[in-house]
Amino acid sequence: TNPALIAKELAAGFTPSELVASATAAGPFVNLKLDRTAAFTWIVDACLRGTLIPNEVGTDKTICIDYSSPNISKHLAYHHIRGTTIGHALAHIFRSLGYKVVGINFLGDWGTTHGMVIAAYEKWGADEPLDVTKLNDLYTRFRAAMKDNPVVEQEGRDAFKRLEDGDPKVRALWQRFREISWAEFESVYKILGIQFEEIRGESAYEPDMPKVLEELRPLLTESEGAQVVELEGEKNPVLMKTKDGTTLYATRDVAAAKYRWETFHFSRSLYVVDRGQALHFRHLFKLLTKMGYEWAAKCEHVPYGLIRVEGKRAATRYGAVLMRDVFKIAEDDVRAIMAKVNPDLPPSVVDVVAPQVAIGAIVFANLATQRDKDIDFDLEKAVSLEGDSGPYVQMAHARCASIARKAGETIASIDGVDFSLLTHDAEWAVAKKLLELPDVVVRAADNSEPHGVAHYLLQLAGEYSRWYTLGSGDPSLRVICEDLPTRRARLALVAAVQATFATGLGLLGIAAPDQM
Repeated sequence: TNPALIAKELAAGFTPSELVASATAAGPFVNLKLDRTAAFTWIVDACLRGTLIPNEVGTDKTICIDYSSPNISKHLAYHHIRGTTIGHALAHIFRSLGYKVVGINFLGDWGTTHGMVIAAYEKWGADEPLDVTKLNDLYTRFRAAMKDNPVVEQEGRDAFKRLEDGDPKVRALWQRFREISWAEFESVYKILGIQFEEIRGESAYEPDMPKVLEELRPLLTESEGAQVVELEGEKNPVLMKTKDGTTLYATRDVAAAKYRWETFHFSRSLYVVDRGQALHFRHLFKLLTKMGYEWAAKCEHVPYGLIRVEGKRAATRYGAVLMRDVFKIAEDDVRAIMAKVNPDLPPSVVDVVAPQVAIGAIVFANLATQRDKDIDFDLEKAVSLEGDSGPYVQMAHARCASIARKAGETIASIDGVDFSLLTHDAEWAVAKKLLELPDVVVRAADNSEPHGVAHYLLQLAGEYSRWYTLGSGDPSLRVICEDLPTRRARLALVAAVQATFATGLGLLGIAAPDQM
């Protein structure tokens, strides 16, 4: 069992193929040498046909992704952006690998806080037309009143109890608040290009509560009048029902997890929720295991870090800043940059591209860091055309499209292209980088980590930039060179790079404009 000897034997017994030219032993390793022409041909063909990502990995497998999931009667504030963009990117990544993806918006539409909004509305009313800002103001006013008078808190609890008990007037109010909130959320999701397969809030599981509590009965113990479940290795038990009989978040989460398993028979069920909820999910998964559900092992918390803006938590600093307001500020900045960089762009193009670049900048800034790390959001850096930004990658894509326009030829297939003419190491470096995409995507799915795709796109943009700028020093190395067959081979490589940028940006939920 000498590794060096095994490597020698493997290399000696190797038969060259069209793609792999030779094998040589190097200590315990076997080095395979690709035939460059065959490799270029295969890689460019796969990029142009969109077959580079292995779309059979997820055949007959379903992934549930619970993400965004805001509370009704509140705005989609900027601190919601990270979980929303991570979940959306993961949905695209899994879909590209052939999984059936169920994106779930588990709306926070049940619980005592909603009783508070109802009690506040009954107490003070609000001007019509009612909107999320007014609902949020009612909630804030109610919280302030609670500080001055503890009796007010009980009014909120009582209102929620009436909601749970099915009081028609309270139910109608709650339904209206929910519809107003969803219309607002949906308008923001539309800007981000997000559609959920399932919008099912906590309230949907209310009818299942008696059944869940009945199932939990053998595990329940009483603690200060409330119903709890003790978990092995955990200091605190899980609270399932308060002493006044209201059900809690954990009870509804059990019902939701069961529904998802019974409905979708998932291979994995992901909960994209900030890391502050780590204890809650650890408890939930242990509880499901204690209830005897083997599928609990397929449930995963996908935690992410905080967003800081100018050193402060976004929830504090941008707490009141709406997601759509940040999009608008970013778009204004992008328009100013575009006017400077490309003043000849027609206004009709700017009107389409500026929002794409602004959204791309914000989404990329939220995905380019490992998700478990906190991020310091800097809008100026995010919209910059230099550095590790979304617009930098979008610009690289637009540059590919611009070269094809200048050449007057778009290469859509490898027919009639002679790849033996691509002899420069910089061209080979680009091809090797293209070849990494499948591994990057599979790894991103395995680890529920879209940051790998963002990082890859920056590396590809770097390799591509190194290659095409060679032409400014040596005209024979230009993509649009004098020799027509060489020009076609280089244009084919540019087309492969452009297709890969478009694919990679698409996986992150970002548009790939042809002009910037």
